[in-house]
Amino acid sequence: MTRQLLAFSRKQILHVKILDLNALVVEVTKMLDRLLGNNIELSVLQAASLGRVKADPGQIEQVILNLAVNARDAMPQGGRLTLETRNVTVSEGDFQTRDGVAAGDYVLLAVHDNGVGMDPQTQSRIFEPFFTTKEPGKGTGLGLATVYGVVNQMEGAIRVRSTPGKGSTFEIYLPQVGTSQPPAHVPEAKHMLEAAPYGTETILLAEDQDGIRDMVREFLQRKGYTVLFAMDGEDALRIAGGHKQPIELLLTDVMMPNVGGRDLARRLQELHPRMKVLFMSGYAEPAIPSADNGTTPVLQKPFLLDALAHKIRELLDDADLG
Repeated sequence: MTRQLLAFSRKQILHVKILDLNALVVEVTKMLDRLLGNNIELSVLQAASLGRVKADPGQIEQVILNLAVNARDAMPQGGRLTLETRNVTVSEGDFQTRDGVAAGDYVLLAVHDNGVGMDPQTQSRIFEPFFTTKEPGKGTGLGLATVYGVVNQMEGAIRVRSTPGKGSTFEIYLPQVGTSQPPAHVPEAKHMLEAAPYGTETILLAEDQDGIRDMVREFLQRKGYTVLFAMDGEDALRIAGGHKQPIELLLTDVMMPNVGGRDLARRLQELHPRMKVLFMSGYAEPAIPSADNGTTPVLQKPFLLDALAHKIRELLDDADLG
């Protein structure tokens, strides 16, 4: 099943750049402060003169968010989360090579928490698709499987070390690249938040990946929207059925278990014919046919938050004019 997920991940569109991982981590932590809550202390340890990596910044952001949300859920009473970067050289015979890390020079991104930890049996299965230790309705079991697929797609490796009652550490090894090319500019998160347009409408968000759902929900709420959020299509149908006020826009992932985004949009537009729809997808999909013989736009993952805000505003303003 892990091999099947990896094959799925390789269908995603990649926008690979030469990155300074330190700069990317700094920008992601500006979002993590809001996602983690007041009972979790966040700290960052960054190595000076960090090597460069060749990676998709949006995918790396998703990896960090998924691992951070996973750590947050492992610390229900609060705790400490640490992001660490450093240069690592793995030689033949080192213990890392026995865990699937080939010899070579890497940039290490480590995510430490002091949560509940995992026993060896759980550790052996955490990257399997749909495996989860959360209670029913609290997780899809795809967060860590997606992390595994993304890291492997970028020719990296991931290790986990954990002890019950003492927390977990996820170590991501990304191959270093030459420094002849300057790193890509990472837009400042604060600037992105301020530049994006505001709104007051109600948006129904359906996304089965916890990290993406939490990030988008928090962002849209900061922009003034009322956000109803669902962990999958079935959850979205239940929430919409109990919401008596108009829903101006459905923002949904295309691929979700049980009820996918296309089916969800079709069923909800029967109840809310004036509701606009915006799909999100990691596939290279064109606009999707809509119920009124038009097309529904697709925002390709990974996307910048300001691009999401501008697209939402475009759709809602067009609905107002119509």
